[in-house]
Amino acid sequence: MKKYLLTGLLLAALCACAPKAPAGYDPTKAPDVPKPETPNTLTKAQQADGWKLLWDGKTTDGWRSARAENFPTGGWTIQNGELCSAPGDGQNEAANGGDIITRAQYGNFILSVDFKITPGANSGIKYFVRPDLNKGEGSAIGCEFQILDDELHPDAKLGLNGNRTLASLYDLIPAAKENAPLDKFGWNTAWVVVDGDLVQHWLNGVKVVEYTRNNQLFNALVSHSKYKIWPDFGNQQTGNILLQDHGAEVHFRNILIKEL
Repeated sequence: MKKYLLTGLLLAALCACAPKAPAGYDPTKAPDVPKPETPNTLTKAQQADGWKLLWDGKTTDGWRSARAENFPTGGWTIQNGELCSAPGDGQNEAANGGDIITRAQYGNFILSVDFKITPGANSGIKYFVRPDLNKGEGSAIGCEFQILDDELHPDAKLGLNGNRTLASLYDLIPAAKENAPLDKFGWNTAWVVVDGDLVQHWLNGVKVVEYTRNNQLFNALVSHSKYKIWPDFGNQQTGNILLQDHGAEVHFRNILIKEL
Protein backbone atom coordinates (compact mmCIF):
# COMPACT_ATOMS: atom_id res chain seq x y z
CA MET A 1 0.00 0.00 0.00
CA LYS A 2 2.87 2.38 0.84
CA LYS A 3 4.44 1.72 -2.56
CA TYR A 4 1.19 2.60 -4.34
CA LEU A 5 0.77 5.81 -2.31
CA LEU A 6 4.38 6.92 -2.77
CA THR A 7 4.35 6.24 -6.48
CA GLY A 8 1.07 8.11 -6.86
CA LEU A 9 2.48 11.15 -5.06
CA LEU A 10 5.63 11.10 -7.19
CA LEU A 11 3.56 10.85 -10.34
CA ALA A 12 1.32 13.73 -9.31
CA ALA A 13 4.33 15.90 -8.50
CA LEU A 14 6.10 15.04 -11.75
CA CYS A 15 3.07 15.81 -13.91
CA ALA A 16 2.36 19.03 -11.98
CA CYS A 17 5.76 20.47 -12.83
CA ALA A 18 5.56 23.12 -15.54
CA PRO A 19 8.73 22.74 -17.62
CA LYS A 20 10.11 25.73 -19.44
CA ALA A 21 9.34 25.69 -23.14
CA PRO A 22 12.57 24.70 -24.91
CA ALA A 23 13.56 26.57 -28.03
CA GLY A 24 12.07 25.16 -31.20
CA TYR A 25 8.90 23.67 -29.76
CA ASP A 26 5.79 25.10 -28.13
CA PRO A 27 4.59 22.45 -25.63
CA THR A 28 1.17 24.08 -25.38
CA LYS A 29 0.32 23.30 -29.00
CA ALA A 30 0.01 20.11 -31.00
CA PRO A 31 3.03 19.54 -33.25
CA ASP A 32 2.54 20.15 -36.95
CA VAL A 33 3.01 16.62 -38.27
CA PRO A 34 2.46 15.75 -41.95
CA LYS A 35 -0.04 13.05 -42.87
CA PRO A 36 1.27 11.40 -46.04
CA GLU A 37 -1.32 11.19 -48.80
CA THR A 38 0.55 8.14 -50.09
CA PRO A 39 1.89 5.94 -47.27
CA ASN A 40 5.60 6.22 -46.54
CA THR A 41 6.17 9.34 -48.64
CA LEU A 42 6.93 12.99 -47.99
CA THR A 43 6.49 15.97 -50.25
CA LYS A 44 9.42 18.23 -51.11
CA ALA A 45 7.92 20.91 -48.89
CA GLN A 46 7.72 18.51 -45.94
CA GLN A 47 11.31 17.45 -46.50
CA ALA A 48 12.37 21.09 -46.70
CA ASP A 49 10.64 21.58 -43.34
CA GLY A 50 12.96 18.99 -41.83
CA TRP A 51 10.88 15.82 -41.98
CA LYS A 52 12.54 12.52 -42.87
CA LEU A 53 11.26 9.00 -43.45
CA LEU A 54 12.73 6.56 -40.94
CA TRP A 55 11.37 3.72 -43.07
CA ASP A 56 10.98 3.79 -46.84
CA GLY A 57 8.08 1.31 -46.96
CA LYS A 58 10.02 -1.16 -49.10
CA THR A 59 13.35 -2.21 -47.58
CA THR A 60 15.03 -2.62 -44.20
CA ASP A 61 17.47 0.22 -44.89
CA GLY A 62 18.25 2.24 -41.79
CA TRP A 63 17.20 -0.52 -39.38
CA ARG A 64 18.90 -3.43 -37.67
CA SER A 65 18.35 -5.94 -34.92
CA ALA A 66 18.73 -4.58 -31.40
CA ARG A 67 21.06 -7.52 -30.77
CA ALA A 68 23.03 -7.64 -34.04
CA GLU A 69 24.29 -5.47 -36.87
CA ASN A 70 21.99 -7.08 -39.43
CA PHE A 71 18.21 -6.94 -39.74
CA PRO A 72 16.52 -10.09 -38.30
CA THR A 73 16.18 -12.95 -40.78
CA GLY A 74 12.73 -13.83 -39.40
CA GLY A 75 9.92 -12.41 -37.33
CA TRP A 76 9.43 -9.25 -39.40
CA THR A 77 7.88 -8.90 -42.85
CA ILE A 78 7.14 -6.10 -45.30
CA GLN A 79 3.63 -6.31 -46.72
CA ASN A 80 1.97 -3.68 -48.90
CA GLY A 81 4.00 -0.84 -47.45
CA GLU A 82 3.60 -2.06 -43.87
CA LEU A 83 6.32 -3.30 -41.52
CA CYS A 84 4.81 -6.21 -39.58
CA SER A 85 5.90 -8.19 -36.55
CA ALA A 86 5.01 -11.88 -36.66
CA PRO A 87 1.81 -13.24 -35.04
CA GLY A 88 1.76 -14.77 -31.57
CA ASP A 89 0.08 -14.49 -28.18
CA GLY A 90 1.84 -11.26 -27.22
CA GLN A 91 3.24 -12.69 -24.01
CA ASN A 92 6.97 -12.90 -24.70
CA GLU A 93 9.46 -10.14 -25.39
CA ALA A 94 11.65 -10.61 -28.48
CA ALA A 95 9.80 -13.88 -29.10
CA ASN A 96 10.07 -13.93 -32.89
CA GLY A 97 12.64 -11.87 -34.78
CA GLY A 98 13.46 -9.64 -31.83
CA ASP A 99 13.34 -5.88 -31.50
CA ILE A 100 14.54 -3.66 -34.34
CA ILE A 101 16.23 -0.28 -33.94
CA THR A 102 17.28 2.62 -36.10
CA ARG A 103 20.93 2.65 -37.07
CA ALA A 104 21.05 6.35 -36.22
CA GLN A 105 20.56 7.86 -32.78
CA TYR A 106 18.37 10.84 -31.99
CA GLY A 107 18.12 13.44 -29.25
CA ASN A 108 15.57 16.23 -29.75
CA PHE A 109 12.83 15.26 -32.19
CA ILE A 110 9.21 14.83 -33.15
CA LEU A 111 8.54 11.18 -34.04
CA SER A 112 5.35 10.05 -35.76
CA VAL A 113 4.42 6.39 -36.23
CA ASP A 114 1.20 4.89 -37.58
CA PHE A 115 0.39 1.54 -35.95
CA LYS A 116 -2.33 -1.07 -36.22
CA ILE A 117 -2.77 -3.83 -33.66
CA THR A 118 -4.43 -7.23 -33.75
CA PRO A 119 -6.54 -8.72 -30.92
CA GLY A 120 -4.48 -9.27 -27.77
CA ALA A 121 -1.41 -7.59 -29.24
CA ASN A 122 1.50 -6.11 -27.32
CA SER A 123 4.31 -3.97 -28.70
CA GLY A 124 5.91 -0.59 -28.17
CA ILE A 125 7.83 2.31 -29.62
CA LYS A 126 10.95 2.98 -27.58
CA TYR A 127 13.27 5.97 -27.60
CA PHE A 128 16.55 6.77 -25.86
CA VAL A 129 17.29 3.08 -26.39
CA ARG A 130 20.63 1.71 -25.23
CA PRO A 131 20.96 -1.60 -27.12
CA ASP A 132 24.17 -2.57 -25.33
CA LEU A 133 22.64 -2.26 -21.87
CA ASN A 134 20.59 -5.46 -21.59
CA LYS A 135 22.71 -8.46 -22.51
CA GLY A 136 20.18 -10.97 -21.17
CA GLU A 137 16.81 -12.11 -22.46
CA GLY A 138 13.99 -9.76 -23.27
CA SER A 139 13.68 -6.37 -24.88
CA ALA A 140 16.28 -3.65 -25.27
CA ILE A 141 16.10 -0.90 -22.65
CA GLY A 142 14.60 2.51 -23.34
CA CYS A 143 11.62 4.76 -22.62
CA GLU A 144 8.50 3.23 -24.17
CA PHE A 145 5.32 4.50 -25.77
CA GLN A 146 3.24 1.42 -24.96
CA ILE A 147 1.24 -0.26 -27.73
CA LEU A 148 -1.32 -2.68 -26.30
CA ASP A 149 -4.78 -4.14 -26.64
CA ASP A 150 -5.96 -2.83 -23.26
CA GLU A 151 -9.04 -5.03 -23.21
CA LEU A 152 -7.52 -8.39 -24.09
CA HIS A 153 -3.89 -8.27 -22.96
CA PRO A 154 -3.29 -8.91 -19.22
CA ASP A 155 -0.45 -6.39 -19.01
CA ALA A 156 -3.04 -3.59 -19.00
CA LYS A 157 -4.04 -4.61 -15.47
CA LEU A 158 -0.48 -4.86 -14.16
CA GLY A 159 1.82 -2.08 -13.02
CA LEU A 160 0.36 0.88 -11.12
CA ASN A 161 -2.64 3.06 -11.95
CA GLY A 162 -2.77 1.92 -15.57
CA ASN A 163 0.84 2.75 -16.40
CA ARG A 164 1.12 -0.24 -18.72
CA THR A 165 -1.84 0.64 -20.93
CA LEU A 166 -1.83 2.01 -24.47
CA ALA A 167 0.20 5.21 -25.01
CA SER A 168 1.54 5.24 -21.44
CA LEU A 169 5.19 5.80 -20.61
CA TYR A 170 5.47 2.11 -19.88
CA ASP A 171 5.61 1.20 -16.17
CA LEU A 172 6.06 4.85 -15.22
CA ILE A 173 3.25 7.23 -16.22
CA PRO A 174 -0.28 6.22 -17.32
CA ALA A 175 -1.72 7.84 -20.43
CA ALA A 176 -4.65 10.20 -19.87
CA LYS A 177 -6.38 9.15 -23.06
CA GLU A 178 -10.05 9.52 -22.18
CA ASN A 179 -10.44 12.18 -24.88
CA ALA A 180 -8.20 10.57 -27.47
CA PRO A 181 -10.01 8.95 -30.42
CA LEU A 182 -9.06 5.35 -31.09
CA ASP A 183 -9.70 2.98 -33.96
CA LYS A 184 -8.98 -0.16 -31.99
CA PHE A 185 -8.02 -2.49 -34.82
CA GLY A 186 -7.51 0.19 -37.45
CA TRP A 187 -4.72 2.70 -37.98
CA ASN A 188 -3.75 4.99 -35.12
CA THR A 189 -0.93 7.50 -34.83
CA ALA A 190 1.64 7.85 -32.06
CA TRP A 191 3.69 11.01 -31.64
CA VAL A 192 6.66 11.25 -29.31
CA VAL A 193 8.09 14.72 -28.79
CA VAL A 194 11.46 15.22 -27.11
CA ASP A 195 12.86 18.72 -26.68
CA GLY A 196 15.52 18.96 -24.03
CA ASP A 197 14.18 17.29 -20.91
CA LEU A 198 10.55 17.76 -21.91
CA VAL A 199 8.87 14.64 -23.33
CA GLN A 200 5.31 14.22 -24.59
CA HIS A 201 3.25 11.29 -25.86
CA TRP A 202 0.37 12.02 -28.23
CA LEU A 203 -2.29 9.58 -29.42
CA ASN A 204 -4.25 10.52 -32.54
CA GLY A 205 -3.58 14.21 -32.02
CA VAL A 206 -4.34 14.29 -28.28
CA LYS A 207 -1.59 14.77 -25.71
CA VAL A 208 -1.79 11.92 -23.20
CA VAL A 209 1.56 12.05 -21.34
CA GLU A 210 3.94 14.88 -20.49
CA TYR A 211 6.97 14.69 -18.21
CA THR A 212 10.43 16.08 -17.61
CA ARG A 213 13.57 14.00 -17.26
CA ASN A 214 16.87 14.54 -15.47
CA ASN A 215 15.40 15.60 -12.17
CA GLN A 216 14.80 14.08 -8.75
CA LEU A 217 11.12 13.44 -9.38
CA PHE A 218 11.71 11.46 -12.56
CA ASN A 219 14.54 9.50 -10.97
CA ALA A 220 12.37 8.71 -7.97
CA LEU A 221 9.62 7.44 -10.25
CA VAL A 222 12.13 5.21 -12.05
CA SER A 223 13.35 3.89 -8.69
CA HIS A 224 9.87 2.43 -8.08
CA SER A 225 9.60 0.81 -11.52
CA LYS A 226 11.02 -2.22 -13.30
CA TYR A 227 13.76 0.05 -14.68
CA LYS A 228 15.35 0.76 -11.30
CA ILE A 229 18.18 -1.71 -12.05
CA TRP A 230 19.35 0.28 -15.09
CA PRO A 231 21.70 3.19 -14.21
CA ASP A 232 20.50 6.67 -15.22
CA PHE A 233 17.51 5.25 -17.09
CA GLY A 234 15.87 7.71 -19.50
CA ASN A 235 18.29 10.54 -18.84
CA GLN A 236 20.79 10.23 -21.68
CA GLN A 237 20.97 12.83 -24.41
CA THR A 238 20.56 10.53 -27.42
CA GLY A 239 19.56 6.97 -28.25
CA ASN A 240 18.14 4.67 -30.89
CA ILE A 241 14.46 4.40 -31.74
CA LEU A 242 13.01 0.90 -31.44
CA LEU A 243 9.99 -1.07 -32.63
CA GLN A 244 9.29 -3.87 -30.21
CA ASP A 245 8.75 -7.52 -30.97
CA HIS A 246 6.59 -8.79 -28.11
CA GLY A 247 5.42 -11.95 -29.84
CA ALA A 248 2.34 -10.41 -31.46
CA GLU A 249 1.25 -9.15 -34.87
CA VAL A 250 1.45 -5.37 -35.11
CA HIS A 251 1.67 -3.29 -38.30
CA PHE A 252 3.64 -0.05 -38.72
CA ARG A 253 3.88 2.54 -41.49
CA ASN A 254 4.52 6.27 -42.00
CA ILE A 255 7.47 6.32 -39.60
CA LEU A 256 8.55 9.96 -39.72
CA ILE A 257 10.96 12.10 -37.73
CA LYS A 258 11.86 15.75 -37.50
CA GLU A 259 14.91 16.69 -35.47
CA LEU A 260 14.51 19.84 -33.39
